[in-house]
Amino acid sequence: MAENVRLVKGDGSVDRWDSVAMEIANSTLTVDVIAALTYWPDVIWGGQKNPPDPVDLTVLPPFFNEVLQELPWWNRDWKVSQVEPGLPLEIESDHHGHPSRFTEVSVPGTVGSSGGESLPFVAKVGFAGDQLIRFQAKIGDVVLAPALAPAGRLEPHPFARVLTGLMDLRGIPVKAMARDTARSMSTIHMLRSGRHNPDPLLTQEIAKVLCMSEADIRVIAGLDDGSTR
Repeated sequence: MAENVRLVKGDGSVDRWDSVAMEIANSTLTVDVIAALTYWPDVIWGGQKNPPDPVDLTVLPPFFNEVLQELPWWNRDWKVSQVEPGLPLEIESDHHGHPSRFTEVSVPGTVGSSGGESLPFVAKVGFAGDQLIRFQAKIGDVVLAPALAPAGRLEPHPFARVLTGLMDLRGIPVKAMARDTARSMSTIHMLRSGRHNPDPLLTQEIAKVLCMSEADIRVIAGLDDGSTR
């Protein structure tokens, strides 16, 4: 499991589980866990009784602990000790015009150690039917999430996926982007694979080729804080 799990400072996002991470993602959720994950007393939405009937949330700490215990480097002294009702981030539905293939919910809580230490905890759980498909845990300010790159490889810069998508949607080949930004094709290939970080000058040039504002591209590239990195 450690091969495909990363620690990310601050907020992070989770994509599809792959490789050994699929072992957890393919697990089946019990009826009680699903009921606890879909108990949203602070949310009003069609099809749910308001207020909903109470459910047993105590089934969630053992569930979260079991998932975390799958990580060989996880300190077994730390356990999820308390959770609160979750908030839906996405709700599985076949509603016309707004289909969603799975439900994803954010569940806040607390983790603690036998020494009395405690940290805030939040889990992001995605599931379709009774099948777990995504899981992310944030403990303090550290995010535990599946890695995108193989073990021992640098994680790709998140700008890569967006740039690749924007170029593909516009039908801009690598050769054209390289020519119009006065960069080598290898530089554009590395940007698209996440092996090269975008810099302010390059994002300015890319914005012109994509017919987008430089400000928008800077935000997408994570350069909206005024930095020159």
